[in-house]
Amino acid sequence: MSHFIFNTTKSIQFGTGIVAKLGDIARSTIGTRVLLVTDPGMMKTRIVERTVKILSAAGVEVLLFEKVKADPPEEVIYCATEMARSSDVAGVIGLGGGSSLDVAKLVAVLANGGQELNALYGVGNAMGPRLPLILIPTTAGTGSEVTPISIVTTGTSEKMGVVSPILLPDVALLDPELTYDLPSSVTASTGIDAMVHAIEAFASTNANNNPISRSLAIQALKLLSGSLLDAVRDGKSEKARSDLLLGSMLAGQAFANSPVAAVHALAYPLGGHFHIPHGLSNALVLPHVLRFNAATAHEAYVDLVPHAFPALAVLEGRERVAAFCDALGALSRDCGLPQTLREVDITQDQLPRLAKDAMKQTRLLVNNPRAVTEGDAFAIYRAAL
Repeated sequence: MSHFIFNTTKSIQFGTGIVAKLGDIARSTIGTRVLLVTDPGMMKTRIVERTVKILSAAGVEVLLFEKVKADPPEEVIYCATEMARSSDVAGVIGLGGGSSLDVAKLVAVLANGGQELNALYGVGNAMGPRLPLILIPTTAGTGSEVTPISIVTTGTSEKMGVVSPILLPDVALLDPELTYDLPSSVTASTGIDAMVHAIEAFASTNANNNPISRSLAIQALKLLSGSLLDAVRDGKSEKARSDLLLGSMLAGQAFANSPVAAVHALAYPLGGHFHIPHGLSNALVLPHVLRFNAATAHEAYVDLVPHAFPALAVLEGRERVAAFCDALGALSRDCGLPQTLREVDITQDQLPRLAKDAMKQTRLLVNNPRAVTEGDAFAIYRAAL
């Protein structure tokens, strides 16, 4: 067996209603003065108010940073970091979707003042030490609570990654109740995102692709494919929400150690230029990237099919892989997501710029089962148009 490394979050606490224990967890993990990082959308829900009350009741003082944006730009990181430094907080809690969790990770590293943001980009450059960190996801998609990755928008559209084990939090707190009121469109797009994480982790050509990640990816796909449509149709189904949240976390653990590839590489320019939500960006290109990869990732996809779509297990070989790609597209459609780039106002004349920018995602493309040229990227975008 090849050498591999598997890192994940030190403590994972999962359960319906478990957020009620946050006060005690925060006191023991962080102390009595925390920065709570979230976004304006979360502020419109009751979740932030409830979280602050739970912390306050345990004697934990809360400083609130509520300015996180989707695809967070660098200025958001700087602003949150300055609040953490000036308020002398003992640690950081991230509450929300992937963007809020990503910002919280970086603030925990930067608040000590040992490094600046521009020195962190890339793999292994964030050295720490960092402040104590708790992450609480309110969507089931990114798996950010168990990944050593934060994504930042630099300039106007380019996305850069910070990848380092130091970003893994001390505690991931997963409460399905916090996802009950997610709009169906967000449930759908984040759920597809999590499925992409599992599929790409399983088929990744990264040298660290390992049996633990592959096992987690399989279990994640079983949970996600079996619960996504139910959660879209009935947002308060405890079983569907629990399975989605757990599946998202397992997929996060998988790709945190066996990194994702071309689906994400082609999705990032869609978010950077057109502000399409990350999960939807993945959904729009997913079937087309898999069809492109099928020539070289055939065996991996054949192995995944029965776990994602058991009814397709009767098929074999190329027929099974083709049906897999079609089934993923059909699931996205049944969840009510747009199916083409035209539906999100992207036209053919914009495809060359997208293809050019996708080539900048070398950190991801190197893991793809099939080499992707700029011409290939253009052809995939055209197929998705």
